[in-house]
Amino acid sequence: MITTMLILFVVGYAFIAFEHKTGINKSAIALLMCGILWSIFSLEYPSALPGLTQTTVSDEILRHLGSTCEILVFLIGAMTIVDLIDFHGGFEFITRRITTRRKVRLLWLVALLTFFMSALLDNMTTTIIMVMLLRKIVPTTKERMLFASVIVIAANSGGAWSPIGDVTTIMLWMKGNVSSAKLIESLLLPCLVSLVIPLVIASRWLKGSLPETDPADAGSSQPDYISDGESRAILFLGCALLVAVPVFKSVTHLPPYMGMVTALGIMWVFTELMYRRKRNIEESIKCRVAKVLKHIDMSTILFFLGILMAVAALESAGILSGFATGLNEHLHNVYAINTLIGILSSVVDNVPLVAASMGMYPIPDAAAVAASADPTYAAMFVQDGVFWHLLAYCAGVGGSLLIIGSAAGVVAMGLENINFVWYFKKISLMAFVGYLAGIGVCMLEVFLFGI
Repeated sequence: MITTMLILFVVGYAFIAFEHKTGINKSAIALLMCGILWSIFSLEYPSALPGLTQTTVSDEILRHLGSTCEILVFLIGAMTIVDLIDFHGGFEFITRRITTRRKVRLLWLVALLTFFMSALLDNMTTTIIMVMLLRKIVPTTKERMLFASVIVIAANSGGAWSPIGDVTTIMLWMKGNVSSAKLIESLLLPCLVSLVIPLVIASRWLKGSLPETDPADAGSSQPDYISDGESRAILFLGCALLVAVPVFKSVTHLPPYMGMVTALGIMWVFTELMYRRKRNIEESIKCRVAKVLKHIDMSTILFFLGILMAVAALESAGILSGFATGLNEHLHNVYAINTLIGILSSVVDNVPLVAASMGMYPIPDAAAVAASADPTYAAMFVQDGVFWHLLAYCAGVGGSLLIIGSAAGVVAMGLENINFVWYFKKISLMAFVGYLAGIGVCMLEVFLFGI
């Protein structure tokens, strides 16, 4: 059973990785993998795992489905709020204020803005906003490719230090592997270093200034019937609600998705009241939440459902724990393990990598740490342990090593026709240097300050 499940997972993963070659949507493959793996587990468990019963298998599926749906509900809420801001032109308030034409200064400004925006928004949305801005400011294709590549690095680095900045950090935060305050405290500086070093290198390739252009129409267009004040109100309210979700969790001790559901409800009521005053506007063109929900990328949501449940099947079959044992025996070093995971995340999707890691290494309690053969090593896997913070960093920042290593990279690749080989020759090395430097900062924080 174990061999069959592993082979099918690897084959399915290959189809997902080469989606652009096969022409088959990765969501379809993920859902198919999920169904087949759980079917094999259910049919073969009597001989492979005699201790299980059919009821136990059903309970396993429900347990994993509950955890997965928590993440999906959170993502749907966050995606809706971000799209609501975008549809009402809220991001133009930010992009219109970029007026510098000096190339180096613009590179740093765009990169740092992307870094902090992606901590609130998803990496893909942030990348789209900033690349569309570049199209209005940077006329030269080669220079725009460089800017866009740095935006990819900034988006991935920015998402790694925030509990809501990336799907992988959302997963770790919602499962209790990390807390929001500790994650930010531990990873803000390493993530910033992983961006600054590539920025310094890239700055040496840019000289002079850009011609004067009007960036006012960059990004999403603001509807005519929405005033600047209303657009800014939606932007500030939406961002404030996203930031308040971790606070909601710490105050109420409710799961994060409840905070996101509440935030979406507030946005919904606010926009409904706003549109009540616009009775002269045709109903079909109003960007109400009900309309925005129809534009949610359900294909991505179903991909997460399929891949997370497929990984859950491997966990229930005991396959992931076997891998964890092997890594502990042969590497027995959380820095080496996570560095490898980060490099892998540049080739394969980081969501299943993090999901697999979470299944491989359950969070031990104090008694389990004390009873371990190596308590110091075991202590690295407790909540907010070194392993989990480093995993969030490596899985997020590691996606910048190749243009296909992250959703941000794939989006930039499509928008600016960035060639895989060009990115590998020009960008991968400086991204890798920043990636290793960030890991070094993580190590220094642990050894010097115990963070």
